[in-house]
Amino acid sequence: MHAPAAQTPPERTLIRNIGLLLSGDLNQPLLDADAILVENGVIAAIGAGRELADAGPAQVIDANSSAVMPGLIDSHVHPVFGDWTPRQNQLGWIDSFLNGGVTTMISAGEVHLPGRPKDIVGLKALAITAQRAFSNFRPGGVKLHAGAPILEQGMTEQDFADLAEAGVTLIGEVGLGTVRAGEEAQRMVGWARKHGLQSTIHTGGPSVPGSSYIDKDVVLEADPDIIGHINGGHTALPVDQIRCLCEGCQRGIEIVHNGNERAGLYAARAAYELGQPDRVILGTDSPAGSGVQPLGILRVMALLAGVGELPPEHVVCFATGNTSRMRGLDSGLIEVGRPADLLFAAEPQHSAGGDILQALAMGDLPGIGMVMIDGIIRCHRSRHTPPTSRLPEVVAP
Repeated sequence: MHAPAAQTPPERTLIRNIGLLLSGDLNQPLLDADAILVENGVIAAIGAGRELADAGPAQVIDANSSAVMPGLIDSHVHPVFGDWTPRQNQLGWIDSFLNGGVTTMISAGEVHLPGRPKDIVGLKALAITAQRAFSNFRPGGVKLHAGAPILEQGMTEQDFADLAEAGVTLIGEVGLGTVRAGEEAQRMVGWARKHGLQSTIHTGGPSVPGSSYIDKDVVLEADPDIIGHINGGHTALPVDQIRCLCEGCQRGIEIVHNGNERAGLYAARAAYELGQPDRVILGTDSPAGSGVQPLGILRVMALLAGVGELPPEHVVCFATGNTSRMRGLDSGLIEVGRPADLLFAAEPQHSAGGDILQALAMGDLPGIGMVMIDGIIRCHRSRHTPPTSRLPEVVAP
């Protein structure tokens, strides 16, 4: 799979006839507007189509009453190099996720690299290389924040300072390497935080050879920024431990596709009971032994809305704005000044739901009609989702 040719966004794009405009912001998930004006890849205005049409000549996209929302963010992936995963020996997996509405990905560690170095010099070199490589290479246009070293015993504060100076901003899942005790993890997470690196911890049973069982006591003592796959990757903690984690800290509650669905529903409901739905973010924890799931984020959204009976407009925020704010991203929200990373979607054909929110509430997967990244159309009708009932189209150059 080759990288797409370098593209420049149109100087101006008017998106009109939007059916539902979903902001990604839990405080105001639905916007009272039917049009977006994009200038040079950035959202310039949100409002009524008639008013925004006066901005001047533009590429025009008729949404045909589709919903428009921020591009989905996968908070937990395990890339290696390029658009190839050795875990499944599959090419093009990132481009496939684009067809599932994902426009941004966050690495939880490049753990599947064959022969992954575990010495300190090697793990730092791998993290820096991954960070550099995915900064320069965006398969399908997807923004992949990579370079997440797996912590190993013997690392010092200077190692974290070196990583930060080199541009690394993440550390991989604590517990996938030899650092697995609470006190040791707490010390390294503290060094990471001091130098501006965000941390995620493995939670639950071991997922790959060499990883560890991480229980609530280790998570609470380590105090990472993100409770990685609180519903297990794959094996979840008992629900009393999940409850303890939700109550015992204020960190991110990450629910993943490749985890225990019952535990994921329990964690999401616990967040609501605590009045803290803003802590919930979504990931796939893929590629993994379960395979590659291009529709993984959509499937978790449908699970939480359809089976969990959570407000579907909130579930959209879990996959977009919540992650954006927790991860410090510029994408993930429909606001003036944000990148035009946009997903056009609707209820699938023959769904009993009258719009995308009703379809999600019934557990149906939405149909995707278009995906835009930085104002550039990267995908038209998805090759993976059910056919959408409303198809956007470019109607003027």
